[in-house]
Amino acid sequence: MIIDQRTYTIPTGLLRDFLSLYATQGRAVQIEHLGACHGYYTTEVGELNQVVHLWAYKDMADREARRNALEADPRWLAYRRKACAAGHVIRQSNALLKQVDFDVFTSEA
Repeated sequence: MIIDQRTYTIPTGLLRDFLSLYATQGRAVQIEHLGACHGYYTTEVGELNQVVHLWAYKDMADREARRNALEADPRWLAYRRKACAAGHVIRQSNALLKQVDFDVFTSEA
């Protein structure tokens, strides 16, 4: 399994607007293509005005197929255009996290 960790930095004062637009126009279509979100968070300490969300995939091929389907959906593209026009995201980054298989380290060789 891999986890796609996405972090968006939102302009000060627009976090509520970002979350509202996502909740009403982006979330359902994203879940339709990517499956249930593994976690969706906002920051309280450290760098503020960030949204962090985690998406689980079986492997890289699963991630690529699901994300390609999402990026081809006109509803998702319309949502992204609205979010962009509203200036909701200053910066975004993502990290792909690979699950550790501890059996490799504990099995007798």
